[in-house]
Amino acid sequence: MELGFGAEYDAFRQEVRDFIGQHWPPADGNLKSRENERAFVIAATERGYLHRAIPRRFGGSEQAADIGKAEIIREELTKARAPAGRIPGNGLVVPTLLEWGTEDQRDRFIAPTLRGDIVWAQGFSEPNAGSDLASLRTKAELVGDKWIINGQKIWTTHAHKATHMFCLVRTEPDAPKHAGISYLLIDIRQPGVTVRPLVQMTRQKEFNEVFFDNAETPADMLVGERGRGWNVTRSTLKHERSGISSMTWSLSMFRDLVKMAKEVERDGAPAIKDPRIREELAAIEGQLMSLTYSTYRATSHDMHDRDIGSFQTMPKLYMTELAGRISKLARDIIEDDFTDMGGARLKWIERFMISLSMSIAGGTSNIQRNIIAERGLGLPRDRSQGAGA
Repeated sequence: MELGFGAEYDAFRQEVRDFIGQHWPPADGNLKSRENERAFVIAATERGYLHRAIPRRFGGSEQAADIGKAEIIREELTKARAPAGRIPGNGLVVPTLLEWGTEDQRDRFIAPTLRGDIVWAQGFSEPNAGSDLASLRTKAELVGDKWIINGQKIWTTHAHKATHMFCLVRTEPDAPKHAGISYLLIDIRQPGVTVRPLVQMTRQKEFNEVFFDNAETPADMLVGERGRGWNVTRSTLKHERSGISSMTWSLSMFRDLVKMAKEVERDGAPAIKDPRIREELAAIEGQLMSLTYSTYRATSHDMHDRDIGSFQTMPKLYMTELAGRISKLARDIIEDDFTDMGGARLKWIERFMISLSMSIAGGTSNIQRNIIAERGLGLPRDRSQGAGA
């Protein structure tokens, strides 16, 4: 098996590497500067490396579809830890608006979203509607030319930093569970919206609960048809759960793990000398090789317009379990040696804690298994879910 894209793509990869080398890290060395990130993203977009599928009139680079080039760009940006111009919610709402939005919505929101002037939060989950999202109860009533929204969302990522929310609301309360749901765009910096951060055990404030008390949004902020928001949602979740570029990230994480295993000592020798640790490292590397080969195979199928089958349903679950396994081994290597808790080891402890939430975020692992079983393998639905689930 030849794991490569060919001579033409090899030349393109070198071109991308040269560009990144010239523009990142920034001259002043400040990797966290918003202005430095913004400047890199603008330059990369002008060069045609970022926002490739988005028309120029919306702030994109409007490049012809090329899966091979897109994958190479993602790989090289990840390796260089360069900005990719993606804010979590923004990367979901832009393709959704391109597919479902009105011309006015696209003109109004896409370009400032790509620039980072508008930051989006995802208003889907509720206290009693997480995996069973269609049970959501937040409602919106059309009064004149405005939607009036009341209810609550939870586990809303970065809502405390966001300016807007793409939100699922129930607009037809008497309709069946999956019907009567609409997809609205809401300015969440208004008096009728309260955002309360949820402090995690890592002391971070990534998630939030959001309360709507007669909040408003114009009638034309409806995306897709009224009561048909479930169809729009499936388009958004398709982008959230895509995992074709996760290979590079996982390989980088594994390299960091091996590096730490060489540096941390156990019983007077590097931890990597411990047979049990070496065995687990080998098992993880085997999983990574499987992911690598499968990803290249899926990419090859995409490039030749061939169906990749049920693989498209698998990366999210696979990466969740792999990240957990890597983080758990790192925790076991560190044990109670916290001599470097201000640096790399603290980062691994945080990774381990965060890995526990990955089995919930973006669709729980059990839900992902159901998707693989039912949509990928064609197995019958679990009777316990009931006919209306």
